[in-house]
Amino acid sequence: MKKVLLIHNLYRETGGEDVAVKREAEILKKHFQVKTVYFSNEVDNLLKRAPLFFTSKNKKSEEHISKIIEDYNPDIAYVHNTWFEASISIFDILKKYNIKTILKLHNFRYYCTSTFSHKKHIGNNQYCHACGQKKNQFKVFNKYFSNSYLKSFMVNLYGRKYFNILKFYDLKIVVLTKFHQSFLVNLGVATEKINVMPNLMENNSSENKYSLESDYLVYAGRVSEEKGVEELILAFLNCNFSDKYLKIIGSGPLLEELKKKYDEPSILFLDNLDNSEVLKIISNSKAVVTSTKLFEGQPTLLCEAATLSIPSIFPKSGGIEEFFPKQYPLSFTQFDYKELTEKLLMVENTEFLSSTGRESKEFFSKNFNETGTINILKRVINE
Repeated sequence: MKKVLLIHNLYRETGGEDVAVKREAEILKKHFQVKTVYFSNEVDNLLKRAPLFFTSKNKKSEEHISKIIEDYNPDIAYVHNTWFEASISIFDILKKYNIKTILKLHNFRYYCTSTFSHKKHIGNNQYCHACGQKKNQFKVFNKYFSNSYLKSFMVNLYGRKYFNILKFYDLKIVVLTKFHQSFLVNLGVATEKINVMPNLMENNSSENKYSLESDYLVYAGRVSEEKGVEELILAFLNCNFSDKYLKIIGSGPLLEELKKKYDEPSILFLDNLDNSEVLKIISNSKAVVTSTKLFEGQPTLLCEAATLSIPSIFPKSGGIEEFFPKQYPLSFTQFDYKELTEKLLMVENTEFLSSTGRESKEFFSKNFNETGTINILKRVINE
């Protein structure tokens, strides 16, 4: 049985990626010998980590991984997030010990560092593709990261070095969607390095009975500018519902501001909840909704809803549409908030929502089951 070393840097605020990685680790243990290594970002002040960004090396993480390799002697390293305590220097350690490496990209941050924060990443409702495409353009003079020239420079430098790893290191890359695969190829990454494998989701095999009496919609995720939470609230309020609520689950930099700004009976802020509570709320909702401004990988909220036969309202962004049937009736043009309002108004038709939810579950169960996903991963590992 092959020995797999799974490496992941946890996020400060637990999100869908952390949940997906831990779930995948449990599935892998059914087929391989697996050792997990989790890093955490303990330093709040990014400037204290300045040397890491300029040198791309973290001696502490290098020593930690080296010792584990010597003790465990893995056949394969399966790397997920490395931002930022794990650091990209672990790839040099894996190369030093001649460990075959698979890198799974859950989002677009590795070559588009602007996606870390901010509204300045998106101008006139269009994406900036400077990272990767315009080699000499450092997007630091708009202070896109934490409104700081220095921090923007540091993050941009780190991102460029990471992108070079994608292009030039001898490793296999796993992405969640065909869209992501095409995006990487267009930026110069070799096609043969890239494999498409979505995250594994909980298999809610029991039929979730759609609640005809439900009176709320759900957004669950980071409460931040790039997730379009304020735009979602405004679109919901524009519907002038008299008997429906929007439940917002999660935390983030805009949470307190939005709580004060939208102190409305129909807008309910629930802060962070554990995953079981979130699933219970989703399973009894009319629909889940997101109005993200970014290219997304595989939104956990939407996929978990699909497994529960709950319909989703979402923008046509990145690879989201790949997880739903063609001509899906509840998707809207990204940044078109008038169309978002129109889709939200469709929740008045309960029979339509119920059938759309069933179709979503059937499509997801057929195309994104554990057997198919693990077969892809086995093939990549055995290669």
